Amino acid sequence: MTSSTSRPFARATVIGSGAWGTTFAALLAEAGTPTTVWARRPEVAEEITAGHNEHYLPGITLPGLVSATTDLEGAVEGAGLVVVALPSQSARQVVSPLKGRLADGAAAVSLMKGIELGTGLRMSEVLGQALGLGCERLAVVSGPNLADEIAAGQPTATVVAAQDEALAAAVAASCATSTFRPYTNTDVLGVELCGAVKNVIALAVGIAAGRGLGDNSKATLITRGLVEITRLGLALGARPETFSGLAGMGDLVATCSSPLSRNQTFGRHLGQGMTAEQASAASRGVAEGARSARAVRDLAAAHGVEMPLTAGVVAVVEGHATTEEVTDALLARPRKAEGVNAAPLG
Repeated sequence: MTSSTSRPFARATVIGSGAWGTTFAALLAEAGTPTTVWARRPEVAEEITAGHNEHYLPGITLPGLVSATTDLEGAVEGAGLVVVALPSQSARQVVSPLKGRLADGAAAVSLMKGIELGTGLRMSEVLGQALGLGCERLAVVSGPNLADEIAAGQPTATVVAAQDEALAAAVAASCATSTFRPYTNTDVLGVELCGAVKNVIALAVGIAAGRGLGDNSKATLITRGLVEITRLGLALGARPETFSGLAGMGDLVATCSSPLSRNQTFGRHLGQGMTAEQASAASRGVAEGARSARAVRDLAAAHGVEMPLTAGVVAVVEGHATTEEVTDALLARPRKAEGVNAAPLG
């Protein structure tokens, strides 16, 4: 995990050339680690190697230590750190050919925020299965990390979570810059659940904005959304303090309030009356909340956890109910005491 230099990793690879993958590659390079980005399209790889990614990060100049390739196996050869920044539902398919091909002792890091459909697995669990790695070689980066702002050099913080504290510290050291401050955490479960479910709540907030509802409505959704995230996390064994931290409340606020958020934008289009297909075409990039909402709902149901906002988002995304019908149903729910585990009154 360490190299002969002062850097934690001698070389890194980022699988995924979208805005966040490219931005994280730039952070690694700025911190001193030569980084290769894997891109599907040759023209994107050529552009990144030339110092830009105009499709996803227009106007941003990348550090000289960033290069790119379309050769997936070649990209990870000899890399001590392999970072995966892919759409959550396609990650397994893309990385499975790399099983057994990572360097001895190499660590894998997930930048992804979702729950895999059909399995209910978190993204670090998907990577562990697909790459054949134990949990001691897996880490997660999550927080209020809107790529455009980070790429522009705006100050922000994040969480690096790993069961192995030494690995979390090494990954944090590899991406720390003068404007990007990583904190470490060993609650991988809680950090990943926050990242996955906040995308679903951001869809709900976007829907409210699209309907023209005001800040009271949006604040209600954000707050009750945090209750749903916490309720599911505690049922699965996460630590309570994770939900009030950067990966929990911090990421939830950023994703729900920023027009840069793909999930909020997708939800806003739904609230304006578009179908899910139309909203996808009109939104910038993949809205992970739309892809993972059903998986989150199913995971909650499997553990007997009530998540009405999540269920409402699924109904709208899948075309089973209108936004007005879901809003009316939520407001008609039995009154209850406020709290994560509160029971209905009466």
